[in-house]
Amino acid sequence: MLKKLVFLGTGGTIAGTATDTADNVGYTAAQVGVERLLGAIPGLRHALGDCALESEQVVQIDSKDMGWRQWCALAQRVQHHLARSDVAAVVVTHGTDTLEETAFFLSQVLDGQLLREKAVVLTCAMRPASSSVPDGPQNMLDAVAVARSESALGVLAVCAGTIHSARDVQKVHPYRLNAFDSGEAGPLGFVEEGRVRWVHPCPAVGAPVSSLSVPRMSSVEWPRVEIIMNYVGATGATVRALCRVPAADEPPVRGLVVAGTGNGTVHEDLLLALREAQALGLAVVRATRCAQGCVVPSSAIGELPDSQGLSPVKARIELALELIKKAADAALVKTASPV
Repeated sequence: MLKKLVFLGTGGTIAGTATDTADNVGYTAAQVGVERLLGAIPGLRHALGDCALESEQVVQIDSKDMGWRQWCALAQRVQHHLARSDVAAVVVTHGTDTLEETAFFLSQVLDGQLLREKAVVLTCAMRPASSSVPDGPQNMLDAVAVARSESALGVLAVCAGTIHSARDVQKVHPYRLNAFDSGEAGPLGFVEEGRVRWVHPCPAVGAPVSSLSVPRMSSVEWPRVEIIMNYVGATGATVRALCRVPAADEPPVRGLVVAGTGNGTVHEDLLLALREAQALGLAVVRATRCAQGCVVPSSAIGELPDSQGLSPVKARIELALELIKKAADAALVKTASPV
């Protein structure tokens, strides 16, 4: 059976256009459909080898505006195609601003068995499609090379010839083409002249954080989890404001992630407010605002659980999924209890 690579378009800079081909920052994102992007890549047919190509536009959005509704739609389409016996892998074109969050989200909710057998490769661009020297076409060719690799498993990100894991990838630069990094973990590999050189195996795929099935996602409300940062002169005012009764059209806050200084440390007034939030029933997780490293457990503020090495934005996703799971488990217990 002829295997297929499925490209799912979501918009982003890779699909952006500007009126001037020399303008690489004043563009409008999400203007070009994924089918048209693919059609403009020289050498794509050769890169596909014995694989057929299939494409679908899931959403068309600037990734800074990505939300729960778009994530649900994307997760459903990715899982649908991964489950097909004639599909070898799925490639997602995405904006760079929130790629790391989408990659991590997909790694946490997609069927683990499917991810142990196939890869989902996210790719992007720092220059719009209209640029005189766009980087999107090469990134897409590199994504094809990774998707076709027998060693590629789970959710990966490919940009500027570098392969990152969904857990470790992070955007670290607002302009340069090589805008992503994997911190202390390092990249998984590199794409060189169409060939993949792995330096680390793909991380083992575990069970999803949430027991929520992907097909049911659209019927679930995403719990509101906010990120707070510690800095010189920080107070608990923001936390206390978030804990107040929300306006009628706003959902209540269910959790907080604090991006602490250094080893997850927080100002004494902010710490007091976070403890108050815990007493009100809010889930609180402590991360570090440092670009590398993770919070080393400390008895000083040990009552605030740490993010287990996740960045603040990824800790927020994991906490939200945990809250969804707890709500689902509580509803199940309530349904099963005798009247």
